[in-house]
This record gives sequence, C-alpha cells and structure tokens, in this order.
Amino acid sequence: MNKSELIEAISEETMYSKKDVARILATLTRIVERTLQKGDKVSITGFGSYWLSTRPARVGINPATKERINLPAVSVPRFKAGKHFRESVKTVRA
Repeated sequence: MNKSELIEAISEETMYSKKDVARILATLTRIVERTLQKGDKVSITGFGSYWLSTRPARVGINPATKERINLPAVSVPRFKAGKHFRESVKTVRA
C-alpha cells in the first residue's frame, strides 16, 4: 500500500474527504519528525514506538574505487511494533 492508497482507505473508512485525510497524514508525519528531531520518543499505544538511534562512526569502503572512507556517526529513525500490532499480524504469511 502506498501513500495515496492509504489516504483512500482512511477516507473510505472515516468518511473524511481525501483532501482532509492527506492533510492529517502530512501533519502526523511532520509532528513525528519534529518530535524525533528534538530527541523525544513517539509512542502510539497498541501500534508502536518511534525513536532515534545513533549509529557510531565507522570505516567503510567505496565500492567503485575500493578506497577506505571514514563514515561519520549518524542518527537514524527506528520503529518497534507494539504488542497488539505484532499479535495482529503474527500469523500472516508473506
């Protein structure tokens, strides 16, 4: 499911217009991003949690030149599914 399909599905279930749902989804995304940028965690009970994790600096290899390069430490967003969410998709097979 992509973003437009998600907007359409939410619109059908809630009877909100696609425009309103798109605006709410964009707002949710911005709020999660802002909260993580401040270093805080976002928890949605029953669904999951978002937080920032720091990957330490390391030495990498440029695949084109095989040259060793120093890669800086970076912050990456992480997600852990909540118990209810994990249980609801546990038996689904790919």
